[in-house]
Amino acid sequence: MLSRIGEQPLGAVLPSVRRRIDSHFEQYPNGHVVHGRAVVASDVKLSGNDYLAIGNDPRILRRQLDALAERSDVIFMSGVYTQYLGGQLRLENEYAAWLGAEAAVLCQSGFAANEGIMQATTGPETPAYIDMFAHASVWQGAAVTDAQAYVFRHNDAEHLRHQIAKHGPGIVAVEAIYSTIGDFCPLHDILAVCEETGSMLVVDESHAVGVIGAQGEGLVSHLGLAARVPFRVFSLSKALVGRGGVVVGSARFAEYFRYESTPSIFSSAVFPNEVARFEATLAVVREERHRRARVSGLSERLRTGLLQRGYDVSCSESQIIPLIAGPEREAARLRDALETNGVIGSVFCAPATPRNRSLVRLCVHNGLDDADIDHILEVCSKIRDQVRPDQWPASRAGRSAASSTGNVGMASSTRGNANF
Repeated sequence: MLSRIGEQPLGAVLPSVRRRIDSHFEQYPNGHVVHGRAVVASDVKLSGNDYLAIGNDPRILRRQLDALAERSDVIFMSGVYTQYLGGQLRLENEYAAWLGAEAAVLCQSGFAANEGIMQATTGPETPAYIDMFAHASVWQGAAVTDAQAYVFRHNDAEHLRHQIAKHGPGIVAVEAIYSTIGDFCPLHDILAVCEETGSMLVVDESHAVGVIGAQGEGLVSHLGLAARVPFRVFSLSKALVGRGGVVVGSARFAEYFRYESTPSIFSSAVFPNEVARFEATLAVVREERHRRARVSGLSERLRTGLLQRGYDVSCSESQIIPLIAGPEREAARLRDALETNGVIGSVFCAPATPRNRSLVRLCVHNGLDDADIDHILEVCSKIRDQVRPDQWPASRAGRSAASSTGNVGMASSTRGNANF
């Protein structure tokens, strides 16, 4: 198939475009590194974001199917015209109450929520300060407004302070749980810098809502910071198992955002049956705390077992556990070794990671059992000599830091690495 794709005539194509296309196929002659073999029923699957394993919950499906069967006010048009439909407004109020906020706005995707909030807050007079591991949608939003965007080292509050001192107060964008490496943002430290410098904080809670907190309310509310963090955003395609996004803030900001966020204005509205699904999902997420507890326990068991077997996953503090192999060819080797033994993860590479920091991400979820964790650990023991985790970037960084400082703690050595 790839050969046929490469041979199809392109017609009149700019040489610069042709070079970019040709470069892609030269780099990936046998297909992109993110694609492995087809998944089969017997595989242990850790490639999705349905952390609570409720995507096929019959209560949620029934609610959505009932909404599809109803005669409803479906409007096939821009979301700007559907802001005050009864079901959507009720859902937004439920999200706001859940998160301890004044208001919430439903968006068409997590990308649209992130891009929209950056587009609505940054600009030529308001720079953006973005953690080096923040999502691409954040950068996209700042670029739309021609804002000056400055990166700061991952989870490094002092470097953030240094950047703001040089360039002035602005919008600071972080993630509650970082999607590729699974660590938490030090929110108290980052928020302190924002408050001291007169900057405003945006926290992407996409991988925290549903998983963190007594009712899955996310890291900001769990830490008691809801009144101090001006803006939160999250995707509904992770633990909330749908298609959409949410922006959370003051009522005044929410009303402004509805009519100033270009992704919301120029994207089609979320359908009423999806709104019904989100309402049913939120009820399950808030009520069934045992799912969060199980995900936390399984994650800790897998993380500990991998560390004992020589896989440096010390950066992870959550249900996201990365195996950071380095160059893409090493990530592909790791992927193939895991898949040969029935373990399915997700390959991440540039631009989702820094170059030569490609990884296989394992997402722990409530659908796993103890036998699945045992199998994953047995496989990782079996393939260790084949994939050589002792030669991976985090392991090398840890040895280097230990030899130079005498500190053999893996967590401190990897988090001090500015390239991580």
